[in-house]
Amino acid sequence: MKSAVSHALKSRTRVKICGITDPYDAQLAVTAGADAIGLVFYEPSPRSVTVAQAAEICSVIPAFVSVVALTVDASPELIQQITALPIDLLQFHGNESPEQCAAAGRPYMKAIRMKPGLDISSEIERFNGARSILLDAYRKGVPGGTGESFDWDLIPIEYRHRIVLAGGLTPANIADAVTQVKPYAVDVSGGVEVSAGKKDQVKVVEFIKGVQRADTALK
Repeated sequence: MKSAVSHALKSRTRVKICGITDPYDAQLAVTAGADAIGLVFYEPSPRSVTVAQAAEICSVIPAFVSVVALTVDASPELIQQITALPIDLLQFHGNESPEQCAAAGRPYMKAIRMKPGLDISSEIERFNGARSILLDAYRKGVPGGTGESFDWDLIPIEYRHRIVLAGGLTPANIADAVTQVKPYAVDVSGGVEVSAGKKDQVKVVEFIKGVQRADTALK
């Protein structure tokens, strides 16, 4: 039974379109087949939204599409405001400890940036309370959204079934990423944009089609 469940979990790669800033782009992502959308609650980001904007976006999301709230070392007050929204998952993208992530009292995903010399296996184990681990490229002083990729071979094979792959993914390289890594899910933001915070319909559709083609080829 365990092997059958594991196979089922890996039979389709889930897709998250992050950095959604308005209801129109949210609906675009859903129509294209996204499993989840991401809302960024980090003011320095060009994709940041307010709690009020997030509420408007959430109002157009149908059942069975997840809403993920991305934060970076957010204050308890902001976390409280975010968790009052109809979101499904918190995404911690800063220097939060496992205890801080758990203290929010909601299911969460922890982002880990692939800094040179990082013991990735130990870091993944440290956040064993997370629903999934998101792996992103590292650039000093930038918590995410760099548009850069990293060496996918650094991802330990034994953890790939619970990894959300991010960092520099585009319609041009997504099929290779899925084929090589075989992650649980992929996360894209800048790679499907016409400008920061504004999604490109053609790119979103092509990105998801690329994931689907790779999944079909792997069967």
